[in-house]
Amino acid sequence: MKALIVVDIQNDFCEGGSLAVKNAASIIPIANRVISYFAKNNDFIVATMDWHPSNHKSFAKNSNGIVGELGTLNNLPQIWWPEHCVQESFGADFHPNLIKIENIIYKGTNPEIDSYSGFFDNGKLKNTELLNLLKANNISELFVLGLATDYCVKYTVLDALELGFKVSVIEDGCKGVNLSSEDSFKALKEMEKKGAKIIKSDDLI
Repeated sequence: MKALIVVDIQNDFCEGGSLAVKNAASIIPIANRVISYFAKNNDFIVATMDWHPSNHKSFAKNSNGIVGELGTLNNLPQIWWPEHCVQESFGADFHPNLIKIENIIYKGTNPEIDSYSGFFDNGKLKNTELLNLLKANNISELFVLGLATDYCVKYTVLDALELGFKVSVIEDGCKGVNLSSEDSFKALKEMEKKGAKIIKSDDLI
């Protein structure tokens, strides 16, 4: 069976948010179209959500870092981010124009380590409930879209491939942070090289 994973389409990653991805809102009509398609076919749909405590150490202000620069957190490379997607805040809410999704996976809840992937934290010290949820619903094939191409989408896809899922990335349903201008392009190439299929929403619907 197949499932759709909608990655982190939250207010803080959209226009006006503290970590806004350029043109993020442009993917919402595409995401809604794909969500509706999966729902119509009674396929499984799950969304991931960054859900950080306010003392999360990936936030530059909590680690005396400079936003956008690279440091180290828990012995792992860490980009220092502005405060974003703080638990129970407006910024952490899904974008209001996104169709409501019932199944939600929360990530990034441990203040000591960041969590880009929907499956694990960045050190793979702990897993989320995503893998168990997919297994419980007999899912073998995944379709992934959301924010951001070069971080949470990429790492969710790479982990899914490593876990043995067949994965398609819906390219026009993703946007990237692009701290460097080629980051999203490189992320898509890396996902493809590891075995993901890069498709457009029109290929699916």
